[in-house]
Amino acid sequence: MNFERRPTQRTFIDLFSGCGGLSLGLCQAGWQGLFAIERATDAFETFRANFLRAGARYPFQWPEWLEQRAHSIDEVLDEKPNQLSRLRGKVDLIAGGPPCQGFSFAGKRSASDPRNKMFQRYVDFVELVRPKFLVLENVPGMNVAHKDGRGKSKQTYYQKLVESLAGIGYDVSGKVLDAADFGVPQRRARLVAVGIRSDIARQFTSGGQREASETIQSAFALIEAAGARQLTLYGNGRQVSASEAISDLAVGTAKKRNTQEYVGEGARHGYRQVKYEGPTSNYQSKMSDGVSPEEMDSMRLARHREDVEQKFATILKICRPGISLSAEMRSMLGMLKHRTVPMHRDRPAPTLTTLPDDILHYCEPRILTVREYARIQSFPDWFKFKGKYTTGGKYRRTECPRYTQVGNAVPPLLGQAIGDGLLSCWSPDVVAEVHSKPTAIGLAKNRALSVLVES
Repeated sequence: MNFERRPTQRTFIDLFSGCGGLSLGLCQAGWQGLFAIERATDAFETFRANFLRAGARYPFQWPEWLEQRAHSIDEVLDEKPNQLSRLRGKVDLIAGGPPCQGFSFAGKRSASDPRNKMFQRYVDFVELVRPKFLVLENVPGMNVAHKDGRGKSKQTYYQKLVESLAGIGYDVSGKVLDAADFGVPQRRARLVAVGIRSDIARQFTSGGQREASETIQSAFALIEAAGARQLTLYGNGRQVSASEAISDLAVGTAKKRNTQEYVGEGARHGYRQVKYEGPTSNYQSKMSDGVSPEEMDSMRLARHREDVEQKFATILKICRPGISLSAEMRSMLGMLKHRTVPMHRDRPAPTLTTLPDDILHYCEPRILTVREYARIQSFPDWFKFKGKYTTGGKYRRTECPRYTQVGNAVPPLLGQAIGDGLLSCWSPDVVAEVHSKPTAIGLAKNRALSVLVES
């Protein structure tokens, strides 16, 4: 592909795609998806329902040589090397977020976790396809070293990744971004690494004289500027709060509960859902735009035992909102869980996990529904989820239920800003402006941020 011939849409492949949060964000920014690799069957079925069905809003241009089903990256690399090689140099972006559980401080953070090695398979895939850009999203813990047997810190997996990609001709730099700064109603810090193939990086600079790192810094400035625009659009110039995200999905008081029988996929006697009556905030309006109440799925409310509901009510009454319960408070309430956070009504939600009982509603004694989870992750209401709601025991190793799918996802609005910023890199005028002054990084962002000051 001649780099100077600009197609109408830039193309991407999504590795470790999960249910499709990053894919959705990139598509919303104007990218064209080719295919995605995801090994969890439930997560891939959600991906299929939103990107591969007839009439999909953002249909992928899926190749005939790859069956439309769940695949592991090992399977594709081992069985389709020739087909991947034929894509060499013809793909604009490979995006992917390898499993983060082995790096996450919310988990056991084990150096021996086999999922930690998935970044190397990412590198193998990149070496075959040779895209122009790379995006890798993970938890900040990827850049914090595990300890060896003597308690000394080893090289971080992020450092290993950068070295491995440099060895195959890519310049990579990373930055920790908070999703709340991009219009997502959730404090969610993520390490985002952007890579540019070395020969392409030289084409973005004047005569190839500037360092590739400057080009990547410019890309991050453009990504953050896109985030500032999204804050204006979704949050009226400020971060979106939990109530602005989900107040229209509230159950109501005991005297006036706004619920009806649950009628969604897998409906069973006794389950209820909110009777949706429409948005009440700017963010809600944008998430529900063009979607009828009948089209909204994953609305099922949890059936809490009376004693559990009473305990949740006590937590909401006596505990500080937005703060995880202390060990003393958990002991007083007879709770074994290490993390329970009642949301703060007027602030972005805390980081969502794959465990729905980690977070409590800000004013109702219950956990969130999957749809509320999705709202807080910035999935629009038309996006549908497939599979079980939850799972447990030995099945947690093999199943990927809806709460897990949403909790593991890249927030689409964060993905959209990344996509917007990278697309802007193809504009010589934009990149030249960002490079033009010593304070270019701040200037690129300040232009978009100026509207926030005026508001």
